[in-house]
Amino acid sequence: MQKNQGVTTFMGNPLTLLGNMVKVGDKAYDFTELAADLHPVKLSDYAGKVVIISAVPSVDTGVCAAQTRRFNVEAAGLGDVVILTISCDLPFALGRFCAAEGIDKVITVSDHKDTDFGLNYGFLLEELRLLNRGIVIVDKAGIVQYVEYVKENTNHPDYDAAIAAAKKLI
Repeated sequence: MQKNQGVTTFMGNPLTLLGNMVKVGDKAYDFTELAADLHPVKLSDYAGKVVIISAVPSVDTGVCAAQTRRFNVEAAGLGDVVILTISCDLPFALGRFCAAEGIDKVITVSDHKDTDFGLNYGFLLEELRLLNRGIVIVDKAGIVQYVEYVKENTNHPDYDAAIAAAKKLI
């Protein structure tokens, strides 16, 4: 697997990012993930819409759960914006989490099977086979307009900057 040049840590320990890091201006790669009910979900399913991709290591951790809850709340003020939370959690775990937490505006999908998103967006952590925390925003034309690879996975992303970037695209 291709190692990218990204630097990240988990609890201060360095980790290797795999795949192709994206940058603003790139055409968004169409990935396929699995929903909680095991049906495939593709980025192209939301063509013509602004899409916020919220990548998390696992919804079973405090920061990841908080990140998903935050975007679920923010969704109400964003109108016709799709928010995808992607992790390498099993689809069943994502379904359980959403049911328990009342997550109803964010679409949670699993990158566990093929790590399609992780590798094609440069978010896959080699040592853990989990995703690096971060945010990617794709505009209505399918172009990446915002990217954040969180440097320390126990930290939150910059929610305010991401929400502001998404609002400019609506």
